[in-house]
Amino acid sequence: PLSPVGDDQQPPTHYGVLLFRAFELLDVYGPLDILQFLAHNRFLTLKILARTLDPVTTEPASAGMNTFKSDFWPSLTPTHTFEQDPDIEVLIVPGGPGARSPDLEPELEYIRTVFPKLRYLITICTGSGVAARSGVLDGHKATTNKRAWGQMTAYGPNVNWVAPARWVDDGKVWTSSGVTAGMDLIFQFIKDKYPAEGQNVTQLFSDAGEFTPITDSTYDPWAYKYNITSLAPQ
Repeated sequence: PLSPVGDDQQPPTHYGVLLFRAFELLDVYGPLDILQFLAHNRFLTLKILARTLDPVTTEPASAGMNTFKSDFWPSLTPTHTFEQDPDIEVLIVPGGPGARSPDLEPELEYIRTVFPKLRYLITICTGSGVAARSGVLDGHKATTNKRAWGQMTAYGPNVNWVAPARWVDDGKVWTSSGVTAGMDLIFQFIKDKYPAEGQNVTQLFSDAGEFTPITDSTYDPWAYKYNITSLAPQ
């Protein structure tokens, strides 16, 4: 099995994404699309993890969250279950409406189990609320979606929540603010962890995708919009 190694070792190769019902699509596909550019330049592996191998839908579990009875919910098929526990070095945890679900214990238990073995935990948007519910963010600096700030931060009373912040790098733990902030985080993560090719890869994606990433982790107008600006790293 893989064992955690420091930043002075080789860049991470083995990635995993955790899925739960009603995850946010862009929380998953935004970071993965950028990392896919990196996979064209070096060997990477990806595991899609869920409680079963059944496709995981973005459809809300509660009828109350599907007021118009829409049928517009893509799904993603896992490659591994939590019980299979494949070797990964980086786990990406998305957010979405399902981050508030009372039925997340298998996901929380997996995060608790795998966290000590990870080199990096990355959360996107309200995914930090999921990680906070598992307890692994206790004592770490982290941020989350500002519109959902009150509920997500309540899940982690022992987390050092930071605002304003587009993303927060706390060593092993990287957390991002709203949905698109996850893409900005991944840009910075690649540049930091893959010094040989990271700058070129992120520039290539930026040019090909016509996307300009935010490079200042403290740039966070949504913290001001929702009047969440009094918290700073301790």
